[in-house]
Amino acid sequence: MKKSEIYFSIALDDQHVPEAISWRATDAGDTIHFAKAINIALWDRNEAGTMKIDLWTKDMPVNEMKYFCIDTIGSMAESLHRATNDTVMVQKMKQLCEELMKHVEEEEKK
Repeated sequence: MKKSEIYFSIALDDQHVPEAISWRATDAGDTIHFAKAINIALWDRNEAGTMKIDLWTKDMPVNEMKYFCIDTIGSMAESLHRATNDTVMVQKMKQLCEELMKHVEEEEKK
């Protein structure tokens, strides 16, 4: 059986606020990648519930955080489509993304 691992490293300031987020994956070689935010969701087998880790760095602008959340919902819609083929849920999630994009774009015009 093949084994693949993903490693995250979080550099914290004195107040325990993330200053830097880096990650690497064994399938992607030794390259270290940097990120401003991560959102990890796991389905806990024993608890039958979601466990989450949300982190973002101090230099993550608010508008980028909003786009990150919209992109995350869109990615979840694609995953849901591949896993369940539930077109109703997928369409509603995509529709929400479109509405949120319009909201963010209107906010940015102000």
